[in-house]
Amino acid sequence: MALKLIKLTKEYEKELGEMIEEWRADQIQNHTDCSPWAIFKNDYRNFDYYLEHLEHRTATENRVPDSVFFLLDDETGRLLGAVNIRHYLNDALLKESGHIGDGIRPSERRKGYATKMIGLALDECRKMGMDRVLMTCDKDNIGSAKSIIRNGGVLENEVLNSEGVLIQRYWIQL
Repeated sequence: MALKLIKLTKEYEKELGEMIEEWRADQIQNHTDCSPWAIFKNDYRNFDYYLEHLEHRTATENRVPDSVFFLLDDETGRLLGAVNIRHYLNDALLKESGHIGDGIRPSERRKGYATKMIGLALDECRKMGMDRVLMTCDKDNIGSAKSIIRNGGVLENEVLNSEGVLIQRYWIQL
């Protein structure tokens, strides 16, 4: 299987819709999280608007510039997940969210894709000039923790986030 990170284009509009709908159905049925939030913040059915507003290009009071990539199985043309890379950390990201938010579509979880996607995202972070990256996950999300650790993540601490959920904070040296 040939996996790579891509920037979203019109070519993947239908595949994006299928992935988002699968994710939303899983969220309703199993009360799971939709992460990374960046791919869910706008309605994909207005695709031009979706593409235009997928990334933050400039900093605002609450947001930092970011880049959004999708994990593509190049052999099948299927989108398997997405990753949101924040170019630097503000106070809120430093405490709760880190540099990278990621997620694999429900039907493709537990197949090693998250580990591979994080590795590819770390390559993108290196290209951006980062020398270390913070990733976080809920303490009870064992799969995410394993994917982070497999990519060199070292647990710094655990903190309660703004919603009262215990999260683990991992640093990865690049």
